[in-house]
Amino acid sequence: MKQISKWMVGLWPAVIGGVIVFATVQFTSLARETNTPPQIKVDNSPIERETHGVTSYAPVVKHVAPSVVNIYSSRTEHLRDNPMFGNPLFRRFFGPDDDDNSGQEQQPQMPGQGNRGRRHSQPRTERSQSLGSGVIVSADGYILTANHVVDGADEIKVALAKGGPEFTAKVIGADAPTDVAVLKISGKDLPIITMADSDKLEVGDVVLAIGNPFGVGQTVTMGIVSGTGRTALGINQYEDFIQTDAAINPGNSGGALVDADGRLVGINTAIYSESGGYQGVGFAVPVNLARSVMERLIKYGKVTRGYLGVQLQSLSPELAEEFGFPDQDGALVSDVESGTPAAKAGLQNGDVIREVDGKKISDRDQLRLMISQTAPGTKVTLSILRTESGKKPVQKTITATLGTLPGQMAAGGSENPSDNQKDSNYDSLDGVEVGDIDSNARQQYGIPSSVRGAVVTSVDENSNSAEAGVREGDVIQEINRETVRTADDAVKLSDKAHGARVLLKIWRPNNSGNGGGSFYITVDNTKKK
Repeated sequence: MKQISKWMVGLWPAVIGGVIVFATVQFTSLARETNTPPQIKVDNSPIERETHGVTSYAPVVKHVAPSVVNIYSSRTEHLRDNPMFGNPLFRRFFGPDDDDNSGQEQQPQMPGQGNRGRRHSQPRTERSQSLGSGVIVSADGYILTANHVVDGADEIKVALAKGGPEFTAKVIGADAPTDVAVLKISGKDLPIITMADSDKLEVGDVVLAIGNPFGVGQTVTMGIVSGTGRTALGINQYEDFIQTDAAINPGNSGGALVDADGRLVGINTAIYSESGGYQGVGFAVPVNLARSVMERLIKYGKVTRGYLGVQLQSLSPELAEEFGFPDQDGALVSDVESGTPAAKAGLQNGDVIREVDGKKISDRDQLRLMISQTAPGTKVTLSILRTESGKKPVQKTITATLGTLPGQMAAGGSENPSDNQKDSNYDSLDGVEVGDIDSNARQQYGIPSSVRGAVVTSVDENSNSAEAGVREGDVIQEINRETVRTADDAVKLSDKAHGARVLLKIWRPNNSGNGGGSFYITVDNTKKK
């Protein structure tokens, strides 16, 4: 094997703990019927921010509260008993007994609840219930809610805030990647909410969260917008969350987040908590995203997403400097898949997409979301920066016609590198051995026939490379924008890489062993361990 020194790979996963979505989110396939588009109310004007001295939001609440409903869903669970669940310590985590249905939105009843001491070797079934909230968006009964509130439900009941008979609801459509679902009840002249333009929200704007936490009855909590555009939280596949400190608790999921004028700005979804309860960090799906998903679910019965066919990563300060870019804005194209809309449009590895149809792109996640919200077949104009070897970046404009995101990619996505590629930490490295990729190497490391380069066969555990995260099975594809085809290429190119940093392109298999992806990193070439 050949020895390479004076370089490093540092790629570590982003770690976010304690995010709670109050039920498991899974994609639900639902039969489609022809549906009449809802007649919704929209007010895109910005909120009045110069008003001072508000002493009560009672008029706002009286106006909007009737359009927020309680959603009761029930499902059949197929269970097998485990004697450990009879332990009271475990029971405290799994909710009330079967005979103590408080109506809380909770995890399904677990084996042993209400059946202490019983042991079954055969599967059995139980009915579990959960509670969430929803928002009426049309007078004839369309309701927006969170997918996890109704996912897998056999029966869904809707109760209006003002009381009266319950309605049986049917699921028009559900989209797990955004955690949005659309229900329909048979009603007339129902109280509807007005939708705002969530893109016009600003940090510091007052918001109210309305729902039915813990089944105590309709409750209003107040806070402010703590942040916008929150991504990479690992809650949904496509994320653009509004963060708020308005209290959100179990039962609030699917309910309304409204502005000071009582207009819908978000659908409450999750909280960040280490205790399981409210700790001042809640998240809502922006109404612009929820509305876009709703309209496609109603019209087509499913959500089809635009597709470029690239692998992306966000720019670190080191990458931006190495490529010669003026800042970290944009999404770096680390790989272009052959035959895809991106390849046909002329996108290249190393391009940075800065704008889509004139809208600035801050990072990879924003670009993924924007492309996913654009209908297949749409032509989009991409503003990119391209760096030729040894030259300054040049701004170019290209046009791509989006394809349809393949079904398998909807769950993983070629435009979503694996979690261990989200963030990078950089430090010096040494002690990397590489080899040529032969048939044995491909079989051992799961390297597809289309991947070329030099495979990392060993890393000294006491080296900077090991400390930084380089691992056996990585494939080095480029060094300083020059192609690596063999182990000899890797050695030669590393020998002449004398700058303070070295730019590498790496292919790495997924943790699941099913495929992989390419990404760029910079190498600190000055530190010695």
